[in-house]
Formats: sequence, C-alpha cells, structure tokens
Amino acid sequence: MAALGWLTHRRRSATARSVLAGEAAAEAARKSARESEESLAAGPGGTPPPEPDFPVPGDEKAAAFFDLDNTVMQGAAIFHFGRGLYKREFFGKRELARFAWQQTWFRLAGIEDPEHIQEARDSVLSIVKGHRVSELMTVGEEIYDEYMAERIWPGTRALAQAHLDAGQKVWLVTAAPVETATIIARRLGLTGALGTVAESVGGVYTGKLVGEMLHGPAKAEAVRALAAAEGLELSHCAAYSDSANDIPMLSLVGHPYAINPDARLRKHAREHGWRLRDYRTGRKAARIGLPAAAGAGALAGGAAAAVALHRARRR
Repeated sequence: MAALGWLTHRRRSATARSVLAGEAAAEAARKSARESEESLAAGPGGTPPPEPDFPVPGDEKAAAFFDLDNTVMQGAAIFHFGRGLYKREFFGKRELARFAWQQTWFRLAGIEDPEHIQEARDSVLSIVKGHRVSELMTVGEEIYDEYMAERIWPGTRALAQAHLDAGQKVWLVTAAPVETATIIARRLGLTGALGTVAESVGGVYTGKLVGEMLHGPAKAEAVRALAAAEGLELSHCAAYSDSANDIPMLSLVGHPYAINPDARLRKHAREHGWRLRDYRTGRKAARIGLPAAAGAGALAGGAAAAVALHRARRR
C-alpha cells in the first residue's frame, strides 16, 4: 500500500505497525465517506447536546470521533458479526463457542481485554480468508439488521446527531473490521468509519492485516492522520469512548468524553476534568465496575457457550 504523503509526523510512542494501521484506516474511511456522502440520512433525536454552546455550529475545523463497542453500541461489533457468520455457516460450533465466551467476557467485565480482542481478530481473519470483500459487505448489512440495530445506545446516537446538526463530520473509530464499521456508520447517518483494515488482493481477503488492529495507540494515529487529511484542528474536535484503552485518542482532542466508562477511564476522566455520560442502568454500571467481574465472566462465559451450542444443536 502506497505511503500517504499527508501524514507529516509520527509520535515516537507509536509503533510502525500502529502508524500503518492508522494510515490505512484513514485512507479507507475517506474513500467510503466519499462514496456514501450523497446518501447520508438524518438519525433520530433524543438526548440534547452535552453543553448549550457545544458543538459549535459552522466550525469547519471541528469533527467528532466515536468509539463503537460499548460507546455507540452495546457489546462488541466483531462478536455480533461472528454470530451472524455462524448462522450463514461460515464456520462451525467450536468457533461459535469461542465467540460466545468472548462476548460474555466483554459484557460482564466491561473492558476491552487485549487477549480476547486478539483471539477474536484471529478468528475473523481465518474465517473470511478467501471470501470476496463484496460478499462480506452484503452479509454485513444483513447482520447489522439482525443483531446490531437494536443495540445502539440512544443517548450516544443523539450526541452524534448533535454534531451532524452543527454541520460537523462524525466518524466511528473502532477495532472492528472497517467494512463492518462502515456499514454501521452509514446506517446511523454518520460520515464514515475508521476501522481495522484486512488485506485483500483482487477483492479477495488474504487472511492478513494491513499493519495491526486499530486499537489503543493505532486509533490515535488514525484520528491524527484523518484530521491532517481533512484539514481539522484537533483542539476543536470531540472524541467519545468507554475504554481506558482509548485515552491516547481522547487526549488528542479538545473535547474528550467518557461514555459508559470502565473504572480506569472514569478515574482518569475525573482527574483530568473530562465530561462523563453513562447510558447504562445503575445496576449494570455497578456490576461492570466490580473487580470480581472477571471471575464471574469465566463462569458465565462457559455457561453461555454451552447454551449457544445447545441451541445450535436444536436448530
């Protein structure tokens, strides 16, 4: 993939792979946004903007960046995507059990565990290898309707709409495959999406990534690259996330928000005066904050996998 000339500098803390992942995500996001610009649709209303004077209408140097998993949508997109692929017989029951376990861990622990994210990535890459990109895009549209549409947080959706109403571009930024992220962005009427870019040759997936997953520092690199390409001032921009893993991205912008935050991000946000929004119920938020959630996740994950397999056998 050709190097992008508009990335003028790189942070020393970023690895070469995270920079490459960020550049690839930014390039893919701009391409998909150009293709869908004419089809953008206004979304539903809901919660009002966070402050009376923000977002600032007419600020062409501003944009908003939203993490996806547990920020815009309950749960993890990659796991819902895997569930949909299983239904279409892209893989078998063993892989289904693994997806069930990973999703249960994510829901109960309320954090992005790097090991589980890595396992999910490897699972999806092995499953899509040899399939055409166009095929996965079509399937992704169906999976969104089946498993994801009802899991969008109305409060976060309203925040995104406030930026759109102010004339600003709104981007998803996620470790999920860029194709899945782009589908979700289009369905929500957003500008586009920065996501993990899987390598394809002749429109067919090779089973490899371009760089690495768009996670942690790679997200910050993608936002930095996109802002440079779009002529944005990051000090005018806003970013929203639930995870402490996204502190590098949140720290780039002038208006960082912690949405449904995990314990580490909540602590960091309070220490730095960042605004917080929590759209979960009080009971669920308290449960996610418990240190014992990891142990509970191990037990519940095994149960979830068993239930998933039992249901699959009955079909």
